[in-house]
Amino acid sequence: MPKQDTNDEAGLPNRIPLAERMRPQTLDEVVGQDGVIGDGKILTEIVRRKEPVNIIFWGPPGTGKTTLARIIAREFEADFIEISAVTSGKKDVAHVVEIAKQNWNLKIRTVLFVDEIHRFNKAQQDAFLPHVESGLITLIGATTENPSFEVISPLLSRSRVVVIQPLSKDSIMEVLLRAIKAEGAQKRVDIEAVAYLAELSGGDARSALGDLELALNISPEKVTIETVKEAAGRKVPGYDKKGDEHYNNISAFIKSMRGGDDSAALYYMARMLNAGEDPKFIARRMVIFASEDIGLAGNGALGLALDAFMAIERVGMPEGGIILSHVATALARAKKSRESYNAWAKAKEMADKTMSLPVPLHLRNASTKLMADLGYGKDYKWEAGFKAEKGFLPDDIANVNFFN
Repeated sequence: MPKQDTNDEAGLPNRIPLAERMRPQTLDEVVGQDGVIGDGKILTEIVRRKEPVNIIFWGPPGTGKTTLARIIAREFEADFIEISAVTSGKKDVAHVVEIAKQNWNLKIRTVLFVDEIHRFNKAQQDAFLPHVESGLITLIGATTENPSFEVISPLLSRSRVVVIQPLSKDSIMEVLLRAIKAEGAQKRVDIEAVAYLAELSGGDARSALGDLELALNISPEKVTIETVKEAAGRKVPGYDKKGDEHYNNISAFIKSMRGGDDSAALYYMARMLNAGEDPKFIARRMVIFASEDIGLAGNGALGLALDAFMAIERVGMPEGGIILSHVATALARAKKSRESYNAWAKAKEMADKTMSLPVPLHLRNASTKLMADLGYGKDYKWEAGFKAEKGFLPDDIANVNFFN
């Protein structure tokens, strides 16, 4: 079993989660972030120079954003204050400012770490600005959302955005093996179980360590793949139906169909459905795709996509996945044409510029004798394929052809 930390005063268990106990204390101990740690890399250089830098860490959960903030603050020999945007407000920020002012008088730096900084609204983020500008506070924010959309521009312009990558399977296995060794549990965990934990984690070390800890606790003897399944349950890590992964996966799905890669299209669709994405959302995007990307090259594609949407409404899941797969494959394999889409874009642009141009008289409906006397509907013939001698567009743009 993993070691129990105890409270010396009361003699009672004081269980610190395994993920917290395994938290790295220096940059050298951090795994899987070679893009920002190492000789000449941004975080190593910031620590080496010991010059305060405002940082926004952007990356998925469990990849070390909080850990990196703590390490940097320790290297700066700064007072580290940590708040969460989920539970904190402007009053908490004001309290931090008061502490920072006291630290300033004592010549101590203050590093404020704001977890989930994207949860602060504009007014709350504005409250940081004067203190960040003056250097009173060195701000380190962490977000799982794209800071371009979630962090106000003035704050973003005063900070370095550092992208933290999901951990690879090998990196997660390294973290797990360190933890197993620290717990003295090398003989209790099958290597296949470690690999399965790494696959299940989705690049989230905290999730992997939590699952390992639970597996060790519930297993009387050996931790196997079956033990891990029992501990982890049904998990789909790293996918927020309102976050970046939602948009990243639907974008990859559409681009795969556009590029004719049916296997890739089905893969991204399976990822979305596994994560609980609304199948009607996927069907709606295929309806749009049928006209936007296939268009005139396959006029039946729109009907097929609409049929899929209606079928999903009537059949539901999981069988609806078969229908979506059928239609996504057909759309991916279909010939593509942007002709009607591009023409529509040109028509909208032209209409926006020429809204004041009058509709030609011969195309207007002569619903009264006066209107007929004025030339409304003159020479128009009610017959299929009628060709107007003066054309169908206003005189000033009579020669426009959006399909050239």
